[in-house]
Amino acid sequence: MVDSRNMLSGKNKYLFGLMLIAFISMIGVAFSMDESDDFNIARREILLRRIGHELLLQSGDSTSRVLPVKKVAANEYQISFENRFTFQPTLVVNTISHVLANDPLTSDYVVNILNRGTNSVAYGFAVSKNKKDDIVPCKGRRQPREYYVINVKFKPAGIIKAKTGYFLGSLPLLAFIGFILSRSVKARKALTGDQHTGVFTLGAVTFDATNRKLIINGKSTDLTGTEMRLLRIFALSPNQTIDRARLQKEIWEDEGVIVGRSLDMFISKLRKKLEPDPNINIVVVRGKGYKLEVNG
Repeated sequence: MVDSRNMLSGKNKYLFGLMLIAFISMIGVAFSMDESDDFNIARREILLRRIGHELLLQSGDSTSRVLPVKKVAANEYQISFENRFTFQPTLVVNTISHVLANDPLTSDYVVNILNRGTNSVAYGFAVSKNKKDDIVPCKGRRQPREYYVINVKFKPAGIIKAKTGYFLGSLPLLAFIGFILSRSVKARKALTGDQHTGVFTLGAVTFDATNRKLIINGKSTDLTGTEMRLLRIFALSPNQTIDRARLQKEIWEDEGVIVGRSLDMFISKLRKKLEPDPNINIVVVRGKGYKLEVNG
C-alpha cells in the first residue's frame, strides 16, 4: 500500500520549494539588475552630452564638438570640449539642474568646472534633493573664454535606491505568494486532520478512522472496515482524483479477489452516509477514477 504520509510530506516540501524559489527570484530581481543599470547609465551619459551641447550654444558656439563623456569613477563623469568657450554661472546651474531632472537615479550631485590649462576649479556648485542643502555661489560672474572640463559627481545612493525600491516593491508579491502557499498548507492540514490519531476533518464532517465513525452535525454513523479504508484514502488526498485501479488494489488486493462492481457499491454507500453535509461528495472523474470534493 502507498504510504500516504510520505506523499503528503512530499507535497509540503514541494510547497516549501516553491516559496524558496520565489524568494530567490525576488532577490535576483532586486540585486541582479545589470541590464537595467547599463541602460540607466547610458541614458545618463546622453544627458551629460546634452548639457555640454547647451552650454556651447549659450556661449555662442554652434559648430565645435562636445567630446565623448568620460566616466572617471564609479559615479563621476567628465564632459570635455573641443574648443574654448565662456559661460555664465547662473545659466550653467539652471541648465544642468534642468537636464539632470530627467535622470530618475539622480538626487544629489556636485559639479566642478575646471580650467584645463591650470587644472584649477573655475566654478563649482552642489545640488541636493533637499533644496536647503544646495550650494550655489557667485552665480552672476561671467567666466573668461578658456578650455574647460566639467566634472559631475553623483551621490552613489541613486542606483542603490532604485534596486532597494525594486526589492521593497517585490515584498508584497512575495508576501502574497507566501500567504497563498501557507493557506494551501493550512487547508490541507484542516482536511487531512491528525493522521496519527486517525481523526480527519472534511468540511463539517469528522471522520474517526480508528473507531470507524462519521460524525456529522453531532450525529454519529458507523462505517464498515471496507468503507473506512476507502474513505481514509480519499481523506488523505481531498480534491484530488484517485485512480480506480489504485482504489481496487489497495482495498481488495489482500483478499485475493478484486471485483469491479464492489468498488461502485461501496462508493455508493459512502455517498449516502456523507449526504447530511452538502459540501462534501464523492464524484466520478470519467475515464480516471473518483474524487472526494470538499468545499468550504
